[in-house]
Amino acid sequence: MWKDMEECQNKLSLVGTETLTDSNAQLSLLIMQVKCLTAELSQWQRETPEMIPLNEEVLVTLGKEEFEKLRHDLELVLSTIQSKNENLKEDLERVFNELKTKMRNIKEYKEKLLATLGEFLEDHFPLPDRNVKKKKKNTKESTAQLITLHEILEILLNRLFGVPHDPYVKISDSFWPPYIELLLRNGIALRHPEDPTRIRLEAFHQ
Repeated sequence: MWKDMEECQNKLSLVGTETLTDSNAQLSLLIMQVKCLTAELSQWQRETPEMIPLNEEVLVTLGKEEFEKLRHDLELVLSTIQSKNENLKEDLERVFNELKTKMRNIKEYKEKLLATLGEFLEDHFPLPDRNVKKKKKNTKESTAQLITLHEILEILLNRLFGVPHDPYVKISDSFWPPYIELLLRNGIALRHPEDPTRIRLEAFHQ
């Protein structure tokens, strides 16, 4: 490299004070850079890299260093995962407690609503008086025990949610016909399109 630099210096001194154009100056500068890089490459090619003797002691030392680095990285990963798991566990417990509270409130509201509905039906829709004479004397009186309108609605409601694919209920003798007519006229119950002896509760929740 030193010889190349001396050669470049000698050539520059021979040029003297001759004015160079911009293009010639750039060309001369590029030529000098090429020579310097070429000399540096040649120097690196002549040098032999220092090799570390791969004896047992060196290998053990290198292995320990790699193992310690790997252990440190794994500890960081484990710490991060544990922290995320703790946060996730806390979030799940908080959501679960919120759902339990909501379910408890809904259950209490449902029971209160059913109790209010039962009181209303008992006051305004009591069991029919069995002593009232029927308009048609020839009609035989049913021996079935009549049930309240509240009980009829419970049967229809349980069927609707218990068997949603077949919510229809067979009208039995325990259903008082005026109550059935009341439910049908007010759109609370619907007859089966092919079997008028079966009715279902209207799906108000859908």
